[in-house]
Amino acid sequence: MDLKTFHEFLEYYDKVRGRTKIINAKIPPDKIDWTYREGKFTLGDLIRHLGAIERHMYAENVQLKPSRYASCGPELANGYDAVLKFLDDTHTESMQIFFSLTEDDINKKCLTPNNTPITLWKWLRLMAEHEIHHRGQIYLYLSILGIEVPALYGLTSEEVAAKTKENT
Repeated sequence: MDLKTFHEFLEYYDKVRGRTKIINAKIPPDKIDWTYREGKFTLGDLIRHLGAIERHMYAENVQLKPSRYASCGPELANGYDAVLKFLDDTHTESMQIFFSLTEDDINKKCLTPNNTPITLWKWLRLMAEHEIHHRGQIYLYLSILGIEVPALYGLTSEEVAAKTKENT
């Protein structure tokens, strides 16, 4: 992976976060601590998890440091506004670290929390997948709550099917 491609990846990842923020904005403030079942992540936990894991695991690991991820609970940020600010702040810190990496850096190996060696750029690619996975959970939580969410890329599945039928 050349440096230009790596920076393009970081710009893509920043857009992934932007799409997550659009969905997070649909969470009613009074539902930030809601979960579908006791002992499972709340909506706030999911958002804090994205911020904490990005900054305290991925950003630490790419600096060849061990993970500092300890939790995603309300001790990190409590309340709707604080949770969303935590996500923004940790993302800003993480992106500064990621953009400081050189091409030589991104081709080094770091250790995952499981002590598995992995090439840095591959580890960061997994970070994007991790974000998308948890964004899907937020979509599902909002659906359970009966909250309308926008189609991520402009059309719903039903709208794509209807357009396909129109064009055949």
